[in-house]
Amino acid sequence: MEPIYQKEFEVTDMFVDCYGRMKPSKILFLAQDIAGLHSAQLGLDYDTLAAKRLFWAVTRHRVQITRLPKSGEKLRVETWPMPATRVAYPRSMVAYDEQGMECFRSISLWVLMNLDTRNMILPGKSGISVLGTIRGTELPSPGGLMVLHTGSSQERSVCFTDLDRNGHMNNTRCMDWIDDLMPSVFHAGHIVKEFTVCYFSEAKEGQRLLLNWELGEENTLQVDAHRFVEDNDQRVFSAKILYE
Repeated sequence: MEPIYQKEFEVTDMFVDCYGRMKPSKILFLAQDIAGLHSAQLGLDYDTLAAKRLFWAVTRHRVQITRLPKSGEKLRVETWPMPATRVAYPRSMVAYDEQGMECFRSISLWVLMNLDTRNMILPGKSGISVLGTIRGTELPSPGGLMVLHTGSSQERSVCFTDLDRNGHMNNTRCMDWIDDLMPSVFHAGHIVKEFTVCYFSEAKEGQRLLLNWELGEENTLQVDAHRFVEDNDQRVFSAKILYE
C-alpha cells in the first residue's frame, strides 16, 4: 500500500472564521480526517479496530502555518505515517494550494486505546503494525508543555456538540475553545503562525474545565485546561500558540 496518501479538500465557509481565514481547529480536522481515510485504506479504520476493542486517539499536535487559506480555495493534502516509536504512531501532514505552494504542515502523535478500559496499548503489544516512512521534511516531534499556574482563568462545560464518536471531547474543539479566549478584535490583527497542543486525558459531557491562560511576550498564548474530580486536579489539555 502506498505510504503517502493524498486528497483534495475545498475550504468552505464552515472552515473559516468571521475574517474568512481558515480556523486552526479545521487544520486539526483535516489532519484527523485524512488520517482516518488513510487508516481505512490500511485496514485500520474505526470499525475494524472497534472489533478488536481498540480505537485511535491523538495525544499531541504540532502545526506550522505558512498562510491560512480562505473560503473557496482548494487544497491538496498529503499524509503519511512515520515509523512507530515505543509508545506512539507519529503521522505527518502537509497542505498545498492550487499553485502548489505550501499552506501548512503538521505532525501528530497517535496512540491505540482500549475501548473498554480507556488504557493506552503500546505499539509492541497492540498487534497493530503500520509501515512508516521518512521523507526528510517532517516537523520535529512535539514536546511536552509546562503547567501554567498564573494568568487569567475561565470555566467552561463540555457539551453534546463537543463530543466525537469515541464519546469524549474532540481534539478540534479544544482549539475552538482556545480561540474563544481572545475577542475577535484580537484575531483581526493577529494570525496564528504555529501551535502545539497536548492532550492528557478525556473530557466527558457535563464536566467543567478550568482554563488557565496567559498572553505573554511576542504574542505567545499559553493555555492549560484542568478539571477537578473529588478534589483531584486532573490536567486535560495544554497548548502554546504563536501569533504574528
